[in-house]
Amino acid sequence: MSKQDQIIEYIVQDIVDMLATDQNIEYDEAMNKFYNSEVFEKLQDKETGLYLESSEYIYDLFKDEMNFGHIIQAEI
Repeated sequence: MSKQDQIIEYIVQDIVDMLATDQNIEYDEAMNKFYNSEVFEKLQDKETGLYLESSEYIYDLFKDEMNFGHIIQAEI
């Protein structure tokens, strides 16, 4: 497993934990929700560099996707 894959795995664990806690749902349900998201797809694509961001930032993107149906990224 590459270092990038390990980082991605840790981020996924963090996000699933946060989601299960925030929504008071089972870990399996949280995993299913995240694994079926656009954010998860982008996180898996190392070319996006999303795995270099914090778990909190990625979780915020995921919450936006859940609320708005797609990823919302603020412009600077």
